[in-house]
Amino acid sequence: MSNCLIIFTRNPELGKVKSRLAQGVGEQNALDIYIQLLEHTRDVVIQIDCERWLGYSVAVRQDDLWDNTLFTKFKQEGEDLGARMENAFNQAFAQGHNKVLIVGSDLYDLKPRHIQEAIDALDGNDLVIGPAQDGGYYLLGMKMIHPAVFRNKDWGTESVYKDTLKDLKTAKIHTLEILNDIDYASDLKPYPKFAKYIN
Repeated sequence: MSNCLIIFTRNPELGKVKSRLAQGVGEQNALDIYIQLLEHTRDVVIQIDCERWLGYSVAVRQDDLWDNTLFTKFKQEGEDLGARMENAFNQAFAQGHNKVLIVGSDLYDLKPRHIQEAIDALDGNDLVIGPAQDGGYYLLGMKMIHPAVFRNKDWGTESVYKDTLKDLKTAKIHTLEILNDIDYASDLKPYPKFAKYIN
């Protein structure tokens, strides 16, 4: 059985990442924090035995913190986040993967066990979702495409997770623990690693 883990990332450029976080810590600090979150995500996902796809928001980079031998790199395609995710899932299924998961890249709480739990849970469930504290989700996994999940959502708002569940009333879903994704300066408070940015 072939598993595919997709990571979506924004190209880490000054003034173009973490705009809400930058309002509280400044653009340079927001970029520094985002790079550290990317490094954390990379260090987590390389511990998982699966194929790893990395989707860039703007342009694919060959020489960056994502090792070309460990990640299949591509550019995200689609009008909004839902369309971009749906296209990536469709590509993965088209290439013969049985389980396809996508995970965010701004969670310092993310651990390998969360992803492994999601992969294992798909043995007996249709989908797996990792809800985020802000009302979105940090992980989504499925064994076949569920188009409604990716459509008619107000992406980036607190209603995404609830609206997604409404579209899946008849599906068997495994829910992971709620995690905190880092969008605002206040989200940094639980982490000593980031204390210098908010003091």
